[in-house]
Order: sequence, then C-alpha cells, then structure tokens
Amino acid sequence: MARLSLSTTNLILVVTAFLLIFGNTTLASNILKAYPVNGDNIFSLLSLIIVFGGATILLLALMCFRHSTKPVLIIVLLLSSMATYFMDSYGVVISDDMMRNIAYTSTAETLELLNIKLLAYLTALGVVPAILVGMVPLQWRGLRREIIARLKLLGITTFLVVATTLAFGSFYASFFREHKELRQHANPTYYFYSAIKYATQLLKPASNAPIVTVGADAVIPASDVDRELTIMVVGETARADRFSLNGYQRDTNPQLQKLNVVNFTNFRACGTSTAVSVPCMFLLDGQANAASSKIATDENLLDVLKRSGVAVLWRDNNSDSKGVAERVTFQDYKSPKTNTICDIECRDEGMLVGLQEFIDSHPTGDVFIVLHQMGNHGPAYFRRYPPEFERFKPACKDSDLSRCSREEIGNAYDNAILYTDHFLAKIIGLLRKNDNKFETALFYVSDHGESLGENGLYLHGLPKAIAPDTQLHIPALMWFGANFRDANIPALRAKTGERFTHSNVFHTLLGIFEVETSVYRPRMDMLDSARPSGQKK
Repeated sequence: MARLSLSTTNLILVVTAFLLIFGNTTLASNILKAYPVNGDNIFSLLSLIIVFGGATILLLALMCFRHSTKPVLIIVLLLSSMATYFMDSYGVVISDDMMRNIAYTSTAETLELLNIKLLAYLTALGVVPAILVGMVPLQWRGLRREIIARLKLLGITTFLVVATTLAFGSFYASFFREHKELRQHANPTYYFYSAIKYATQLLKPASNAPIVTVGADAVIPASDVDRELTIMVVGETARADRFSLNGYQRDTNPQLQKLNVVNFTNFRACGTSTAVSVPCMFLLDGQANAASSKIATDENLLDVLKRSGVAVLWRDNNSDSKGVAERVTFQDYKSPKTNTICDIECRDEGMLVGLQEFIDSHPTGDVFIVLHQMGNHGPAYFRRYPPEFERFKPACKDSDLSRCSREEIGNAYDNAILYTDHFLAKIIGLLRKNDNKFETALFYVSDHGESLGENGLYLHGLPKAIAPDTQLHIPALMWFGANFRDANIPALRAKTGERFTHSNVFHTLLGIFEVETSVYRPRMDMLDSARPSGQKK
C-alpha cells in the first residue's frame, strides 16, 4: 500500500489546524471571557478562526519551502507546545520582555521550571506531532507548480483575512482597540513577533561611542563631614499586599514591625520583570521602555556615586545585575564558592558574611552596598527559605504550581516573605553596629510583584499595560540609624502613602549621599520635603 503523502501546502494547513485547536486554548478562553457567546456575536467569534488561522498560515507559508518545510514545522510545533504550557499553566504572555527574561534565565532557574506537566505538553503537543511531520512523505511537483501553489495559498489566505475583517468591521474595531491584550495569546504568531522584536533590539549596530556620561559634575561637598553607609536591598518578586506592614492579616514581618522602619504603602514598579525593573530603578530617567537598552549605553546611579567618591559594592544572589554593576565591584553569591550559607540553594543572608570587613576596608569616605536578593523568585517558592521559616503550612513543594492548591502556593510564598523579613532585620543589626562611624540607612524595594493564581494568572512578566496590580504594587521601606541627620522621620512618615515609583530611587539615593549634581531633581527625592529645616538639597 502506498504511503500517504502531502504537498507542502496541505502539510502547512494540517499543522495550522493542529495549532489552532490544541495550541490556543488560553486565547480561546480569554476571548470567550471578553465576548460571551450569544446569538448576536456567534458568527463574529467564528470569524476569528479565519483571522488567527490565516495569520498562522501566512507565517508558515513564508518560512516553508521544500527542504525547509519539515525543519520549520518541527521547530514551530516544539516551541508552540512549550508556549501553550506556560500560557495555559501561568497565564503568561510571550512578549519581547519575556524573551529577554528567557535569555537571562540561568540554568538553575530553567531546571526549576521542568516538571511532569511540561514534559506531557512537550510530548503530546510537540514531540509526537513533530515525529508525524517528519515521517510523512512530501510531494514535490516541480518548482513552477510549487511557486504557483504557494502564491495561491498566500493570495487566498490574505483575501479571506481581509474580507473577514471588513465583513465584521465593528467587531474587529472593538477587538483590536479595546482588547489588544487578547492577540498577545495567539500561538505561534505572537511569540514569533516577540522574538523578531527582541532580535531587532539585539542586532542594532553596536556603537563605538563611549558610554554616555551622567552627572559629570557629581561631587560630595567638603562641608559634608559625616560619613554615610547605606545598604540598598533589591528584592525579588515580592508584592506589597503580602507584607503585614501593609495590612496583610498574616504576620509576615514580625521582626521589621519592631524595628521602627518607614514603610511606603503605595510604591509601584516600572516593569514586571527583573530584566526591565532592575536597570530602570538605577537609570536617570527610570523609564521601563528604554531601560534594557539604555543600561548598556548610559551611566547609571552607581557610576554617579562612584565618581563622587563613594565606595560602591554590588553583591548578587540572583541571576546578575542586568548590566547595572558593569563598572563597579561585583560579587556573585549564587555559588558556595563565595556564599558560605547554602543548603538546597545559596541563601540571601550569605551575602552578609564578610560585609563588615568590606566596610572596615574603607576607613574614609561614604559606602554604598547593593544586595540583590533571590527573594521570592518563583515558581519554586519553597526553595527560597530555610526549613525553619516554614511557618505557614501546608506549603507547596512543587515547581509545577498546578499540582498545588492556591492556599499551598500562598503559604510557600508567604514563608519566603518571612525569610526576607529576617534578612532585612539582620542587615539593620549590621548597620546599627556601624552607627558610631556612619550615618546609616537601609533602603529596600522589590523589583516587581507576582501573580499567585488571581484570575488564573501566575508568576509575572505580563506587559505593563495589562499587568494586574499584584505584579506592579511592590513593598518598599527605609530604616535610619541613630545618627542619621538628613531626614525628619515624623515628616517622612506623613508621606508614606504618597505614590512613588522606581523612578524615585535614583534621586533619593543622590539625596541620601548629599551628592551635588545638575541631574539631581529634588522633587523626585523621597526625602526632600522631609529633611530638617536648612538641609534641603
């Protein structure tokens, strides 16, 4: 019996149909939430099959021709199976920012995402159909006939997509204007778009121009005889509503509650991913849309402080500094080679070991230390804290969050917050020991928040325009030592409900170190209106 063979055109149509049916469940679910089925919109909703199916056909038809057909379709099936898993399981969007996150993800972080459910998706929606594609014989009808067939496919598909959009014009006017976020779940077209967008950013011609100088005139005046020691903690994936300091019913901040911290209740992240937010908070303009590229071309806060004479150190227990610490002392604490407090993973408090020695090695001048936490990095929240911090039980012990209840996920997440509370309290203890030599201060702010199952969303990384508040509303707090004279604490407490963002970090730290420079903006300094009379910058 002769084996079934298909033309390239027919194989593209078969794969498109498979992806529409099995790879776009999240897209279909979100569309039906936005447009519940009724007698008036049934045909409009059915027309989406033509539009999204047509977009997939056009994408594949432009990449598949003779020898490239099977490799392209196999790769698309494998990638789409994983995209389906992450969209179905976590509600994420495969945007260019997500592509950037993937590129920066370490091996250890990747291994945490591997689980049986992902393997099942990859096998059923990727490997098996890929094998079938590889096995089916392809018909080759000659170059001329194949070109004609391909042009027909492109022409007919384009006509149907355009005609359908025009025929249901009022529906698509609403769909594309009021629900732009829906098409971001289209699989595989949106992740291809995101990959191209990210690749375009990477492939921009490298400039031979020097790094753009920021605050070239930065100086600490000779009249400032008091030495400053400030430790900034860059948190990871902590959300404001899980801090008991912000009214959470669970006591997740038992130590900080006793330490006279100044807690800011309305602080917002500039982005929903580490790769965006960390550069953003250290750049002068603090704009998320440019942070990832500008951190490679512009100086940042650390450069300005270093130029003014401050000793700067970055210790990292996360993936890296995202380009922020390129020109200052950087120490990686993800490995037992440097971090002496490790069990199933290296702990944040290991970054404190030897820190006093670093401070003592600078007998003059100011000192600024940044500690980049592992914090609440998901989905394996249970790995983010030592066993003795598992107060809230039962805690999810699986990186596949679908295998845990929302209560178990929340318990593990809250335990990690409890460990951050302990970590920050230890830093305050270290700073207090230095009160006799410095004006000491702690500044803690998370990079972004996290979704924990609300509306079916998990983790983070949604485009900021559609991200829920849980991914943008973050905890932020300060603590000041006994000799810190640059802030009127009661006046500062009166401002804690004001809206602040990552954009305030740059100018607030310039103010704390009393750096004089033309780029400093007092109105962006969180402490400016709370400084004692006569000490306004």
